[in-house]
Amino acid sequence: MAQEESAQPPAPRIRASDKDRDAVLGVITDAVTNGRLDPDETAERQDEAISAKFLDDLLLLIVDLPEGRELYSSLQRQTGGGTTAGTSIARSSGPTPLAPIAEPGSGTPMNSVAIMSGRELDVPAGTAEVTTYSLMGGDNIDLCDVMGPGVTISLTSYSMWAGHDIYVPPGVRVRDDTLNIMAGNEIRGSAKGDGSNGTLILKGVSLMAGHEVHLAKGYRAKDQGQLE
Repeated sequence: MAQEESAQPPAPRIRASDKDRDAVLGVITDAVTNGRLDPDETAERQDEAISAKFLDDLLLLIVDLPEGRELYSSLQRQTGGGTTAGTSIARSSGPTPLAPIAEPGSGTPMNSVAIMSGRELDVPAGTAEVTTYSLMGGDNIDLCDVMGPGVTISLTSYSMWAGHDIYVPPGVRVRDDTLNIMAGNEIRGSAKGDGSNGTLILKGVSLMAGHEVHLAKGYRAKDQGQLE
């Protein structure tokens, strides 16, 4: 009878450094500024961050915070994508863990049609292309989850007597490659980033229409003296 192969031992947990703990505290502070955490949640997460011994403990504190998306990916890579030996990430209370951050361009292209109407369109992480068709209508398009360092997303819109409101996080460079006939797009000053948080390329054709790119509401309070 063949001898059964022994199970491979689980990967060891990786200890957190002071730098890791400080980075997580910075994310929590940003989340509070944006109104995502109440005082009790903030105090709880700060205490847990200060006392955390392992990287997977820190992951639990920022898994549901968009402000920590880049840091979450970095810490997860250090753990090899793993968590507590032999277990999955879980909290006795608090946010439900999310799946690992999607790679840019790994998502399915999105499409939207708005005829004398519109909808809230939240573009998920990993999406590289969004195509919209609008007639006397328009969507509210939120790009906060999809944008990030190194991300490029194309938003192609064919619009007549219509337009979209597009919301981006800070640091997004917006490139306007649209063809406009008696129309035009407006990129608000506070939404003009340096490309450190990705690039948005506007494409398509507008007839007597236009789109507006705004800084997402959760970040506007951090705009020092800059008008939206």
